[in-house]
Amino acid sequence: MTDLKPRKMDFGFDDGDVPFLWNPDNPAWSSMSNAVSFLAIGFEKMIVKLILQAKPLITDPEVAEEAVAFMRQEGHHSTAHRQHVNGLIRSYPGLQNTLDAVIGEFDLLTERTSIDYRLAYTADLEATFTPVFKLMLDNESTLFAPGDDRVASLFLWHFVEEVEHRSSALIIYNAIVGNELYRMRMAPSVFAHVMKSIRIACAGFNQHVPLSERKVDSLSMFARHRAKQRVLTTFAPYLTKGPMPRAFDGLPIGEQLVALRGAVRSQMPGHNPTHEKLPVLADKWFDRYDDGYDCTRWYSAAPVSSGVN
Repeated sequence: MTDLKPRKMDFGFDDGDVPFLWNPDNPAWSSMSNAVSFLAIGFEKMIVKLILQAKPLITDPEVAEEAVAFMRQEGHHSTAHRQHVNGLIRSYPGLQNTLDAVIGEFDLLTERTSIDYRLAYTADLEATFTPVFKLMLDNESTLFAPGDDRVASLFLWHFVEEVEHRSSALIIYNAIVGNELYRMRMAPSVFAHVMKSIRIACAGFNQHVPLSERKVDSLSMFARHRAKQRVLTTFAPYLTKGPMPRAFDGLPIGEQLVALRGAVRSQMPGHNPTHEKLPVLADKWFDRYDDGYDCTRWYSAAPVSSGVN
């Protein structure tokens, strides 16, 4: 079992305006990560309900303890992302409808699918996080450091805790369902649902956030959309939604391919996240937190007296 520490964090999103373009150096990343906040609220709300439903089915007390700690971490994530998104909604009230639509997708999933399916959904998606978040955390100097410290610190905290509980969803799935082939078979529908939810968020950004403030077409992360927009650029440019860079365009292609291979590998039967290669920043974050550093201001908080920097 994993030694998880639920950490409740307050990033101060009520203290001032929350910029949509929180990393001005990378508008596509700003938009993509904002969509992750919308997704996280719905997904992690689903997880909390799922664990409460599934807990009576867990017979191993260590797995039950893991499930509760996992649920608590995810609940804290959902709360913090809701505070971030509420800050965006204050500036762009129409995004409330977008948030409601994303949450609705996960509420429908809870109503219409079995516990086994939602356990597989959670295990499949969570298994991809370590290789994908390693790519992001290994490039924090360009993805996070130039941005709003509250938003950057929110994502750093969330991503390192996802690395910390990287095995939890599979542990719970294996204890209740234990069918690796079922998990693999469900993966296409799982990721179709994830992308549908992210697309809802990005379409909402295009609708409710002026191009002058988002700087990019928020749907540019979708290859099919980029192809369609290229046609419009030629024949009906007035219908396009803005430039179409991708969030990771500036990251080393080799690192992107490693992350992609890791995400694919994570869906295979027998996958064990314990053995994943981890981002160096995760250990640094946990050490700083344990030493009393204010991790809600990762880039701007004063060093603690022990000399952590």
